[in-house]
Amino acid sequence: MNHAITARLAGLACAMLTFAAAAAPATAATSEIGDVQQALDVLARTSGVVGTIGEVYVDGKRVGQGSAGSRLLGGKGGRVPAGSRYRIGSQTKLLTGTVVLQLVKEGKLGLEDKLSDLLPEVASQDIVERADEITVRQLLRHTSGIPNWFTPDLVDIYDFTTYFPPIDLVKKSRSQPRTGEPGEKFSYSNTNYTLLGMIIEKVTGRSLAAEFARRFFAPLGMSRTYQAVKPPQAIKGPHGHGYSTDAEGKVHDMDRLNASYGNGAGGVISTSRDISAFYRAFNQGKLLPPTLQKLLTDPPENTPSQPPLCGGDPQLRVTSGGTASFTSFTFSSTDGRIQFATSTTTNTKDPAAISRAINHAAEAVLCPGK
Repeated sequence: MNHAITARLAGLACAMLTFAAAAAPATAATSEIGDVQQALDVLARTSGVVGTIGEVYVDGKRVGQGSAGSRLLGGKGGRVPAGSRYRIGSQTKLLTGTVVLQLVKEGKLGLEDKLSDLLPEVASQDIVERADEITVRQLLRHTSGIPNWFTPDLVDIYDFTTYFPPIDLVKKSRSQPRTGEPGEKFSYSNTNYTLLGMIIEKVTGRSLAAEFARRFFAPLGMSRTYQAVKPPQAIKGPHGHGYSTDAEGKVHDMDRLNASYGNGAGGVISTSRDISAFYRAFNQGKLLPPTLQKLLTDPPENTPSQPPLCGGDPQLRVTSGGTASFTSFTFSSTDGRIQFATSTTTNTKDPAAISRAINHAAEAVLCPGK
């Protein structure tokens, strides 16, 4: 795979832990929301952007929306409807982590429970090295030392049809060296959340998709959201297409991205309205008590802090997900009152430039004039 895909697999797919902005207090919902359409028009002019959509919600009410660029490559297909479904990518990890911590609250799991006790097969079959030392807490915090299966060396992102059960994806990671001692340091790995998805299914006796539906999608009114699990499950209804160029220079329409690469690490398909409802409930403390929520919101250990968007006012948590062909971001105030949810489809060798442009769009919307 080419460098752009490597960067995507290693980088943009790695946003689970959300990062609170430094010390500024959370503000009341502001009347100073910028022009969403204008911000997205600017974003769409960034090299490599195919199309972009976004909506802003304040106290559960939509106060702005926009769509720029096109549904298909080369300006074809018209604009993507602003309320369309899109892949949220690794934002799915926040949902997975929330289910795990709800099970902890319910007394069905413990943070110090060992992986080998919860999933004995990964130890008995030597699928995960040192499984008898790795805890639920370490999986949640990406400090398990388990290597990542989602790398160009181990998976073919252009394989849209082969179904890989979660355990088979975990097996792929066994060929790679560990990234550290259990609990020693932060090292992002999709394998952690693949395993957490498997633990959820083992403990509840239900599929991860069913747990998402009964805990989040139904009670929060996320009526257009679902978890894609197996090929050829894809995005329902009108939506944007992203593209990736392989090492031979062939351009691939990534619309049929392999659903089995999702599970606990990714795979949820949602809308700006629906995912905003989740972040509103999460940040307002309706899903987890503060002592458990901080396991998902405190910055990773031994990682440099990032400068806050908008200078810290409003105080925002930023969560993203993506891979070759798309990037999704949700910017949410820590008091849960404001959300700006975006999806950007791409055809680029510079995903970092797209991320910077999305941050600029968020600042134009959430703190105009700063």
